[in-house]
Amino acid sequence: MTYKILNKQITNKNIASVYLFYGEEEYLIDYYIQKIKDTFIPKEIESLNFITLDGNNVDLETIYNACETLPFMSEKRIIVIKDLNIFSRQSKKSKKERYFDEDDRKKLEEYICCLSDDICVVFVEKGKRADKSRKIVKNINKIGGLVEFSKLKGNDLDNWIEKAFKEENKKISRANINYFIQSSAYFDRDNHKTLYNLRNEIIKLSNYIGSRKEVKKEDIDDIVAKSLERNIFRLLNSISERNIDSSLKIFNEMYLLNEPLQLILHMIIRQLRLMLMYKILSEKGYYENNISKKMKVKLYEFNKVKNYSRNFSTIQLEKSLNYCLEVDKCIKTSSINEKLIMEMLLINLCKLSA
Repeated sequence: MTYKILNKQITNKNIASVYLFYGEEEYLIDYYIQKIKDTFIPKEIESLNFITLDGNNVDLETIYNACETLPFMSEKRIIVIKDLNIFSRQSKKSKKERYFDEDDRKKLEEYICCLSDDICVVFVEKGKRADKSRKIVKNINKIGGLVEFSKLKGNDLDNWIEKAFKEENKKISRANINYFIQSSAYFDRDNHKTLYNLRNEIIKLSNYIGSRKEVKKEDIDDIVAKSLERNIFRLLNSISERNIDSSLKIFNEMYLLNEPLQLILHMIIRQLRLMLMYKILSEKGYYENNISKKMKVKLYEFNKVKNYSRNFSTIQLEKSLNYCLEVDKCIKTSSINEKLIMEMLLINLCKLSA
């Protein structure tokens, strides 16, 4: 079940008796729990009809008691159970074993099939996946719904951002929405950012521009914190353009942000290797979709690598990698200032690409 189907069920006041919410987008999980609560429970009697249980410290009897209590002057009684940790494979050493052994799990599997219509149980597993081969997951899917909250993409994400800016009484163009997404590192491999992070950046941007209505690209550059990955792309772009001043400026920005120099070097090496791989495969006559599959990178990164590699020959990329390996060895074995070594590397790379 998608979150859009769930949204329709809530709007039509036709929710199931049990759900499993899981996935990496915590903002959406919290949003739809709140929407269920606001739709079915009057605020003045919320404490009597809405209960949250911590799966780390709950036993089967507590769950039974919560579900057997009827709603008081409300359409529904909502029970949210967080991190019960029985919906995917787990280590036998897990502390959850203290509360839920195999027998408890089997009892719960059967119990959720008999829930009253005026009860809605929402199991929440943030940042996790559901094992759809497990009987309890199958039962929830059969009588209620499995809702995976993945990161928003495409028009869904664009529309969410546009709406969030409107709530701050601001406007932003579609082009700048795309630039904002890239700047935010929402899709970066090594980041675990959610819509909560985007919401905070939107608030910061709105406060920064004050009474002005339109968000500009320059505002995004001024306010949105750049990820290491995006800075590496900026750095490689400057190197490919043979711009020494810009390369050193970007590197020093990362240095002032306390980014580890070894990590910066590692990411430069990774991108140069990808550029070399693209160059070799391209020269051998591979189609781009086949090259992308062999490189095992996302489309955004693939396009960056493809564009940067145009300003390098295969021989230049091989020499660049040799420079980087020499610098890596120098940093690890010599007493020369690491920052100075890195700056000299960038100068040499810029000159090499000419």
